[in-house]
Amino acid sequence: MKHFLHGILFILSGVSMMAQGVKDKHGRHEEKAWILKGISGINFTQTALSYWSMGGESSLSGTAHLNASLTHKSGRWLWQNNLSLEYGLTKTGSSTSQKSGDKIDLTSKLGYSINNKWYYTGTVDFKSQFYKGKLHPKEGKYTSKFMSPGYLNISAGIEYRPNNNYSIYFSPIAENMTFVLDDYLSRLGYYGVKKGNKLRMETGAYIKARAEKDLMENVKMITKIDLFTAYNKSFGNFDIDWNVVINMKINKLLSANINTTLKYDDDVEYIDKEGNEQGPKIQFKEVLGIGFSFNF
Repeated sequence: MKHFLHGILFILSGVSMMAQGVKDKHGRHEEKAWILKGISGINFTQTALSYWSMGGESSLSGTAHLNASLTHKSGRWLWQNNLSLEYGLTKTGSSTSQKSGDKIDLTSKLGYSINNKWYYTGTVDFKSQFYKGKLHPKEGKYTSKFMSPGYLNISAGIEYRPNNNYSIYFSPIAENMTFVLDDYLSRLGYYGVKKGNKLRMETGAYIKARAEKDLMENVKMITKIDLFTAYNKSFGNFDIDWNVVINMKINKLLSANINTTLKYDDDVEYIDKEGNEQGPKIQFKEVLGIGFSFNF
């Protein structure tokens, strides 16, 4: 479980590295203040079986997560940063632990305001994962590790941001880079990168939207979607990355949350447990957890 503990320390340390926004005597955020908002926590799930006649195995799983936004406004300039981190492990019976969640997602946007709602904006997006993901916990084969894949998107466009909770961004010119830096995975040609290569570059159009909303008292939702289509023969086929987090506060310490992720990329082949490529598929993950959380 050492990788799970490392993930917890990394994620929770991200909170302490950020500064809270400064407010004036009326409770409003001052000009040039840093405004920090987000949710962090740790979830656990356990199943214990002893002489259970209907079958099954005992299991233990845990996930550490952080979703945070940090913004800074000075005159007509607005700098926005969003960070989403997740790392989880699950252990069933006597088998070795298997990764159940692993995400690094960082976005930084610098915009110049036209009328405090529309912004000329430049954006940098980075996505990867912390550790190896294996086909099977007992096998040495793996299909991912840090920067294999890694995604970097650099773009320029216009953003509509009516307030701090909602934004939609469109870029007619975006450069999307896919990295597979691991030699083993590079030789296999995973994630749309040609066999033996470590980088794939595409130019296309990019749309990014984000929303935060209090659904009811002590229930908060954060959702984000990224869409990209390349200017080539596949134009119109969108790569999709859509994430939804719903956090339900039980008391000051305990919470329940639902985290869903939907992905699709027609350049990425689904790899079965035998290591065979089965063509592009819609990827979906849902996690329901109860644990400790902190809203800030």
